[in-house]
Amino acid sequence: MGKTLIILTFLISITLFSQEKYVLVVHGGAGYIKKNSLSPKKEKAYHDALKLALEKGYEEIKQGKSSLDAVQEAILILENSPLFNAGKGAVFTNDGKNELDASIMFGKTEEAGAVAGVSTIKNPIIAARSVMEKSPHVLLSRAGAEEFAKENGLEIVEPSYFFTQENYDRLQKIIQAEKEKTSVSTANPDWKFGTVGAVALDKNGNISAGTSTGGMMNKKWARIGDSPIIGAGTYANQEVGISSTGWGEFYIKSVAAYDVAAQIKYAQTPISQAVTNTLNHIKELGGNGGIIALNKNGEIAMQFNTPGMFRGAITENGKILIEFYGIE
Repeated sequence: MGKTLIILTFLISITLFSQEKYVLVVHGGAGYIKKNSLSPKKEKAYHDALKLALEKGYEEIKQGKSSLDAVQEAILILENSPLFNAGKGAVFTNDGKNELDASIMFGKTEEAGAVAGVSTIKNPIIAARSVMEKSPHVLLSRAGAEEFAKENGLEIVEPSYFFTQENYDRLQKIIQAEKEKTSVSTANPDWKFGTVGAVALDKNGNISAGTSTGGMMNKKWARIGDSPIIGAGTYANQEVGISSTGWGEFYIKSVAAYDVAAQIKYAQTPISQAVTNTLNHIKELGGNGGIIALNKNGEIAMQFNTPGMFRGAITENGKILIEFYGIE
């Protein structure tokens, strides 16, 4: 009887949780995130940053603004924090530079914009939205994207703005390991895949999604991952919005974000199962990471196949949920 009661209580809790209508979900990257890997001070800093991102994005929705505004505002907070691998906290390429990518998509019209390999645009997510709204293109890269940003009055900074000592020190460890021909595991906390993203549902029922990243630590040859690629790192339609984080090569190969949306649209797969299916496929290919998704009914999925993922969501009533870790 006692065991039955526990199971029933658990099922009731799941049902109650699923009845919440969420309007914004965010992530700050998936990877080697364990309780013993973060000090209490660092844990609080991550919590506060995610909370602020949710609050700022929610404020846009509450005021009746577009889901695009909510996604942009939430990602801006995370780009401006040195804690996350996006904007200010971007990781370094092999030659000691910071190269950033971002994308955004409006589900109602399926319009999208993205930038890749930029190093002087303070907030790549704003540049991505500008590409969507002010150009005939979807994806601009490197010098061309930066010229476009200047012409449209976006804030330009010196490349040194993105420098953080912690990330630079991580790069040196990896380079030294390569010189010594020591194996560098992708599960190692110094090998940082983290990315930030957001998906929002506004009062008009429109969904938007966005993703921003500094890419893979120690990347070479102007490598571009999934974050600026529509259908891989970001996707939104009238049914659902998705933002990905993880080993980008595998998200590109599996067209991860679109795969989730396609399962929901064509097979009526529940949102959580669709995300699980896609992550399982990525794992089969040899990759890892996480995905957040939000559908038109306000149902969310925040799933990952790494030890943890910085993630959070907020309901239409302003109730905030923030989590870091997986089941250990």
